[in-house]
Amino acid sequence: MNEIRKITVEVLGRDLEKAQAFTGQGVTETVRAGLKKLASIRAQQELRRLRGKVKFSMSLDELRYDDE
Repeated sequence: MNEIRKITVEVLGRDLEKAQAFTGQGVTETVRAGLKKLASIRAQQELRRLRGKVKFSMSLDELRYDDE
């Protein structure tokens, strides 16, 4: 679902100001950055659950080798 959706959100002004100061961007870009960060955190959590359950058949040297 990659459609653009327009939303209305109520947030504390100081929270928005702090977030915008951190990103250095406007409201829309700041909200998008926050949503992307949450998605990234979720992906990291899912990968952590796989820790120790996936075995790699390549050595570190093979991973580093680039034959292109």
